Amino acid sequence: MRFGVDGARTRIVGAALAVALAATGALGACSSSSKSGSKVVVGSAAFPENVLLMEIYAQALEAKGISVDRKANVGQRDVLYGQVKSEAITVVPEYNGALLAFLDKTSQQTTTDAVDQAVTAKLPSNLQILQPAAAQDRDALVVTQALAAKDNLKTISDLAPVAKDLVLGSAPEFKTRQQGVLGLKSVYGLEFQDFKALDNAGPQTVSALQHGDADVVNLYSTTPAIKTYGFVVLQDDKNLFGVQNVVPLVSKKGLPAGGADALNAVSAKLDTATLTTFMEQVVAQKKDTADVANGWLKSVGLGKA
Repeated sequence: MRFGVDGARTRIVGAALAVALAATGALGACSSSSKSGSKVVVGSAAFPENVLLMEIYAQALEAKGISVDRKANVGQRDVLYGQVKSEAITVVPEYNGALLAFLDKTSQQTTTDAVDQAVTAKLPSNLQILQPAAAQDRDALVVTQALAAKDNLKTISDLAPVAKDLVLGSAPEFKTRQQGVLGLKSVYGLEFQDFKALDNAGPQTVSALQHGDADVVNLYSTTPAIKTYGFVVLQDDKNLFGVQNVVPLVSKKGLPAGGADALNAVSAKLDTATLTTFMEQVVAQKKDTADVANGWLKSVGLGKA
């Protein structure tokens, strides 16, 4: 909290003025101390993987003696990004390709370095992305084995002859993204019979595919249900979805000394196989998110001693 000095007080003369000036100095010192001692707020989008990554970031910061508040399941990207931009949230786990698509709907970059550079160029001056992890969770178009066999579907391009008869299901934002419905039309020439708004690669989307309420759905490549139910991931043969490296998006002012190093250390250790295993533990095996995060951080030397 910032403190100010009432304007009338500054007009007091003599001894009263001296007292007021002394009070001003004390208040300024209090402001500085309060800011330096404030907690880092780590937030997440409203899906299990992002909540898990939030917990990993939070515990990694706490292991370095940084006080943390958690703000899980904030909402979709537009809401979450707005919270970071306004500095209500200090750190969120992001995915560089999806973040770029949000910031620039015409972006065409497909490599990690190019995407990160483009994201940095589009961010406001109070925000930055840190080191990306090797871990990726890419958007994927997924169908049942039955449909894949019936229409000989192996790649997204294979949908061209049949898309007009199929229902595409995904989170609402997928409908307006280049790395979504717009790109499926412009890059692949696909127009589906209908679009069904579902949750963000969660149980509703999985259920819709299982029960035929949608024929093709957008899931994340680390979604445990793909393996559990034997779904078929269609190869992105024209590289529409590009890279989706996990990367911390941070408010520069809110992250104290050592915070960036702690988060970059997480990125240096996190790969796709590990992230996929995490999701199996949290979603399929119902393990506690904090326990999964704690166990991994300790195993790679980044947890609390």
